[in-house]
Amino acid sequence: MNPSILIVDDEPSILQSLAGLLIDEGFDVRTASNGYEALKTIESESPDLVLLDIWMPGLDGIDTLQEIKKNNPFIQVIIITGHGTIETAVKATKIGAYDLIEKPLSIDKIILAINNALNFRRLEEENRYLRKKMIEKNSISGNSPPIQLLKKQVAVAAPTDTWILIKGENGTGKELMARTIHQLSRRVDQPLITVNCAAIPEELIESELFGHEKGAFPGATVKKRGKFELANGGTIFLDEIGDMSLKTQSKMLRVLEEQKFNRLGGDRTITVDVRVIAATNKELEKEIEEGTFREDLFYRLNVVPIAVPALRSRIEDIPLLVDIFFEEFAKQTQKEKKKMTPGALDLLRYYAWPGNVRELKNLVERLAIMVEKEIIDVGDLPEPYNPAAGLEAVLGESELLAIDNLKEAKKVFEREYIQKKLEENKNNVTRTAELLGVGRSYLHKKIKEIIK
Repeated sequence: MNPSILIVDDEPSILQSLAGLLIDEGFDVRTASNGYEALKTIESESPDLVLLDIWMPGLDGIDTLQEIKKNNPFIQVIIITGHGTIETAVKATKIGAYDLIEKPLSIDKIILAINNALNFRRLEEENRYLRKKMIEKNSISGNSPPIQLLKKQVAVAAPTDTWILIKGENGTGKELMARTIHQLSRRVDQPLITVNCAAIPEELIESELFGHEKGAFPGATVKKRGKFELANGGTIFLDEIGDMSLKTQSKMLRVLEEQKFNRLGGDRTITVDVRVIAATNKELEKEIEEGTFREDLFYRLNVVPIAVPALRSRIEDIPLLVDIFFEEFAKQTQKEKKKMTPGALDLLRYYAWPGNVRELKNLVERLAIMVEKEIIDVGDLPEPYNPAAGLEAVLGESELLAIDNLKEAKKVFEREYIQKKLEENKNNVTRTAELLGVGRSYLHKKIKEIIK
């Protein structure tokens, strides 16, 4: 389909001649003699590009441009003027005009400007598509109440510059959440720089965060920009902030408050503008009580707290997540996408998932690799996800199968299973109940039945 162009000018001779030239060049052309007519045409036709005269009676070009950009921000607009001034050009560009061409018009200049504007539009469309796919890739999937609440919190907080502290157990997707927040923010076109506070040695973390000058310390053979400098204009993600030493916390607090610092070995003050997202799997309030985390740093980071729920608190999302992970693996390996039976999915719902979503993803990938069948069933699930997989070692398959009554077989299995799990957890009832995904009172009741 040929690109469509709307020409807006109050001079009939220009409309006629310019339309004819552009039709000859293969464009689909519409015309309008004033701003009001142009806005109606845009509403009904939605052209790819508008050539807009700046001086017209009634609604002039600047006012028309403002209305176009208000309702159709992705339509490219090139201003045509016989009275070009710097002020006009600056104002039109600020409002959103792609280019400005002066009369008398040169068809070569017009064609060049049109092609450049259309190429820019295509790039914008590609970027919007890629950004949408990136948001989908980075977003946390699920429809459970905890995830719906999480999505609402992110939708409100992400577009602002507010600092965010993400809390959650290992494997829940805290980094994924940070990337989603960045993708939905106004800083999306600027970098997202990740700092794993737990992985950087204490003696190197200042250099990593703030950079260093050549010769600042033994081995510093070249100047290095730090993470804060690299994140300027964008977002810095401080992962596992609870593992940062008190000494570094003190320096971090000063930098966060002032957004100024010196590279190690340097005397030049560097000023940055960064949004901070931090994450931790620790209870920082408890760390503060124990003296291992600064209270003032906590309150500086904890402007908007966001808690990523554990998988065991949103087990209704497991079927969707399993499907997503099978699909991802199929795309990576270019193989047929595998599925899981309802019975197998039901079994996964009863597991406690101490490793959360990361553990589920690892399990799905393992099954996709190791199970040759296209449909994964109960028997394909290994321990500890399928307690029956190890039952032969506990009870003996022949002994269990020798029981004719289903109710009695369930009772025997439950007794042996609970006893085994208690042994594994050194008879810690609370820990065992958490792993089994049941309440302590329920487990106590079952233990009394076993003792009888």
